[in-house]
Amino acid sequence: MVERSSSISYIRLIRTYGTVVAGLFIILAFSIMSPDSFASIDNAINISRQISFLVIIALGATLVMSVGEFDLSVGALASFGGVFAAKMAVAGYPIWITFLVPMVIAFGIGFINGWIITRFRVLSFITTLAMGTILGGLNFRLTGGATVFESIPDGFRYLGQKEWLGIPLLSFIMLIVTLIFWYVMTHMSFGRKLYAIGGNEAASRVAGVRVALNKNMAFALCGMLAALTGILMASRLGSAHPTGGDGLFLSAYAAAFLGMTSFKEGVPNIWGTFVGAAIIGVLANGLTILEVPTFMQDVITGCIVIAAVLMQKLGRGQG
Repeated sequence: MVERSSSISYIRLIRTYGTVVAGLFIILAFSIMSPDSFASIDNAINISRQISFLVIIALGATLVMSVGEFDLSVGALASFGGVFAAKMAVAGYPIWITFLVPMVIAFGIGFINGWIITRFRVLSFITTLAMGTILGGLNFRLTGGATVFESIPDGFRYLGQKEWLGIPLLSFIMLIVTLIFWYVMTHMSFGRKLYAIGGNEAASRVAGVRVALNKNMAFALCGMLAALTGILMASRLGSAHPTGGDGLFLSAYAAAFLGMTSFKEGVPNIWGTFVGAAIIGVLANGLTILEVPTFMQDVITGCIVIAAVLMQKLGRGQG
């Protein structure tokens, strides 16, 4: 009995921290294969900048996943945020306005997503896929299908290109956003309500939780974070493309699924998502340094999603 108990504890320990350990092994492997290029302070700082976009958009996906839903429009919302902000900056609006307005609009779009899903009991896959398609068309209408880059003011590039004490401002923003939503999800009633809804929606409703409103807010915050990601990408690049954020969609959910195998078993959580995004970023960076073809990164990301799902299923089976 004691042996079985220790075996179960060992399995739970692996399921809880196995992803973190795997991430450390990945870092060690790349450090051995490319010690000069990969294992350096400059590259670590570079990775923190590279994963900032993925972390922020994946945090939004985590909020929606915590209520048992998915938002397939996050990539299009990121593209929209970058395009809309860049167009406003070119038009001469104050920089803070160019950042705030797209986020407010995206918040509203996310809320509409949630309202349609909760009011009419439509599958989130269908609703958000349709909204993403609508936004994709709108992005092309705003840009004519071309990249927005002419007459971008220097002030618009500040957040994306500025460094403080040798560390990218984007890295600080990523950390601040992560801390804010960690606090929201673990220390505020709103976060506890989201987890309660995801755990048992019917029981939450009986307990007096306003399920529809809280779900709507989760989708709204997801939309806002996606738009913020697109804006920061445009700020970093000094340009915005109508499909610029589309590539983040799969990686965002890969990070969130990986996060469900870290710290809280089978539960979307903020720091787990952060670790998942970091692992994906380290993989992309290491493979690039080793001159592995770019398409392989997509293949590996897809495999990561499948592996994360299987780890959850196998873990439950052994628990």
